[in-house]
This record gives sequence, C-alpha cells and structure tokens, in this order.
Amino acid sequence: MHKSQRLLRLIMIVNAKKSFTISELAHDVGVSPRTIFRDLLDLSELGVPLYSIQGRGGGYKLLNESVLPPITFTQSEAIAIYFAAQSLKYFGSLPFGDKAESAQDKFYHFLPPDVQDQIDRLKNKVVIWSPNREMSVSCLTTLLQALMIKSVVTIEYKSSVSGKNTRDIQPVGLYSDRGYWYCPAYCFARRGYRLFRADRIITAILNELITWREDVDRKSVFDWQEDEENSQEKIIFCVSLTSNGLKKLEPNGRFRDFIELQEDGTGCIRMHIPINKLEFYTDMIWELGQDAKIVEPLEAIAYMKRTIEGMNELYS
Repeated sequence: MHKSQRLLRLIMIVNAKKSFTISELAHDVGVSPRTIFRDLLDLSELGVPLYSIQGRGGGYKLLNESVLPPITFTQSEAIAIYFAAQSLKYFGSLPFGDKAESAQDKFYHFLPPDVQDQIDRLKNKVVIWSPNREMSVSCLTTLLQALMIKSVVTIEYKSSVSGKNTRDIQPVGLYSDRGYWYCPAYCFARRGYRLFRADRIITAILNELITWREDVDRKSVFDWQEDEENSQEKIIFCVSLTSNGLKKLEPNGRFRDFIELQEDGTGCIRMHIPINKLEFYTDMIWELGQDAKIVEPLEAIAYMKRTIEGMNELYS
C-alpha cells in the first residue's frame, strides 16, 4: 500500500475509533508500529488534531472535531467553492464564527498555483454583497449547536413590543434575509411557533432539562409556520409591478412563487396572506417605491396612505 493511500485509510480509522494505540493501528493497517508512529507525525503536520494520552493504558485520541479525507475537485469546482465561501465574508456575524474564513484559507493554500492565480485575478471582480448587520456570534453559534445536538435553548430576548423577557425555545432552523439572521422556533411559553431575530437575542444557553420535541424537529425553515398560517383568517393581497419592480421583488422568497408576468414586461402578485401580517407584507412593498402599487385589499392601501402622510409630515 502506498503511503498516501495508507494516510487516507488512517484518517478514516481514527475518525471511527476516536481513541487508539499504535499497536492497534499497526495491526489494522498491516505495517510496523514504527511506520505507524511516523504516519501519525505526518497526520499531525497535516492538521489532524491528535493528542497523546499519558499513563497506563494510554495511546492517542482525536480531538472533538473529525477530520475529512481529501476530496478531488475540478478547476471550475474549486473556483466555485472558493467564491461560495467568500460570499460569507460580508456577513457581520456567522453562526460558525470565523471557521468559514479559516476553511477558505486552507482550501486556497492547497490549490495548484495556476488556480490560485485565477482566483487572485477574480478577487476584486466577483463579489456577493450582503448588508453588514452586527449581532452576537456566540448566540448564533449556540442556536446552531442546539440544532446539531437536539437541545432546547434558554434565551433572553429583547422584543420591540414586550421588552426583555426569557424564553425556552426549540430552534427549527436559521436563515438569513438582508443580512439579518432569523431563528424560527417553537416557544414553550407561548406553546406555538415564533420567529426570533438573532440580533435581538441577548443571551442564549443550551438547556437539556427540557425534552426535545420530535414533531418540532420534523419542521424546516420552509414549512415551520404552515400549520399556524393555515389556521388563521386570510385575505387577498394584490400588487401591480413595473418591470423594475419585478427585478427588485424576484429575489424575495415570500413573493417569488406568486409573481405573474405580463406580455409588456410588467407583472403582478396575487396571494393569500394572514390578516394579522398585512402591515408586514405592506411594509415590504413600500420598499419598492413607485415600482409597485397595491391594488387590494383596502386595508393595505389605507395603511400605505398613512405611511405616506407620515413621511410627508417628516419632510415638510
């Protein structure tokens, strides 16, 4: 067996065993203990997080994180992965902290020089912008960890309506919209699903004393509010759009599936929305300015007029 093949096999073995002795590895791989010792030194130099266990019955152990074996990429795949990772650079905070940046640096370091040169030429040519919103990295990390290990989280939350309060929540997921991170979750105090904006979470602590609910775990960021919204009274929300309004609204996942294109390049939206979220949807249309006009319902038109009158007073 070639050394490169042996090292790959060793990575898979230590990932599975977690703790092991040199003699065990030598038996598994079929080489001498001296060869295994040299191989472990090579793995450590490659970044495999091994440490020795001292004393009787000692050996080696892998740190908490597993190490993935090398993967072969084409040149186009390598460039695509690099810039996909770079797109996270413009987020103010990420649930995995600076790990994305360190992974990107490692990835770049091991690319062939000619691929590095191509990426270097594109670095200031290809950028995926995201509004920079500052929020607690530790809170985001805790929410992400809760999803991975199936743990409830106790949060201190700053609501725009009720002020500061403490909640026990089971996160459904995390998603980002316009730079903000959102966490749809089941709230044990409210006995229902709620949407929490991550920048309003002051503290977040794992709470394993509360039982994880499997029915909540089956939800995703795409369907977490279906049951709640289906039980609410709804109203038709109709908006006409200019061609420019279409371009602005197409990236918005809330409206994308309801856009109807017209032959002249304009379009419209016709959808049912919960009555209690009428102002929320109207505010998103407000951001389109003169490229969108609400056709119905009358309640949304009245709300838009009040908003316009307030802006007139502000700038009069």
